[in-house]
Amino acid sequence: MSSLPDAGAAETLMLVPGLDGTALLFYRQVPLLAERFDVVAFPLPDDPVRDMQGLVADLGRLISETAGDRPVVLCGESFGGALSMSFALAHPERVRALVVINSFPYIRSRLQLRLGPLALRLFPWGGMPLVRRFTESRLHSPHALPEDLHEFHERSRQIGRRGYIRRLEILWSYDIRERLREIEAPVLFLAGDRDLLVPSVEEARYMAARVPNATLRILEGYGHICLINHDLNLLEYIGPWMEAISDP
Repeated sequence: MSSLPDAGAAETLMLVPGLDGTALLFYRQVPLLAERFDVVAFPLPDDPVRDMQGLVADLGRLISETAGDRPVVLCGESFGGALSMSFALAHPERVRALVVINSFPYIRSRLQLRLGPLALRLFPWGGMPLVRRFTESRLHSPHALPEDLHEFHERSRQIGRRGYIRRLEILWSYDIRERLREIEAPVLFLAGDRDLLVPSVEEARYMAARVPNATLRILEGYGHICLINHDLNLLEYIGPWMEAISDP
């Protein structure tokens, strides 16, 4: 894509993935969002030393390559929401709006967060597909179809071990609770009320109460990994909200 997009071109919407980092789990949403936006996905590097500042820089480079100087809409899921908010704090002039899905300003389960990377280093990575099958009830929406889950497992095989563990380590020092009031862009918080991995509704309410220009929508019946679901269309939430914040 050109780094100098036409002034009349569609707004760029950047999809930022969660801990999986592959951006492959946006497959259902990309064609739906493309009806309104120029959609770009940002796969996270499988890098054992990259920190949040480095990821913010990587995201900035991709935004420059795809949108030039035009501010973009950032849409981040879980860890991707944390990265998107971190980017908005570092570069407010480059963010038109934020969509934050099942995310958090801080991880409250500190012991689990500390033990996670250690356990993953000891556990054979080849056994992770089996682990994901045993934890389906915590990860997915209760009404997810078998074909949704099958596609998730197939795409999850491409998750890199080094980057996944590193992203968990990044969350050790991630804490933007005291900076939420500094986020200048309008933010749409989306939170699944059946999320058993992260208390998404609680976290979204906490953040929405502190971000100056925030909107909160509850995704009723949806779990943590909800964007693969056959009946969820992000554009139905983002489109009307963008129109509302664009009205003079």
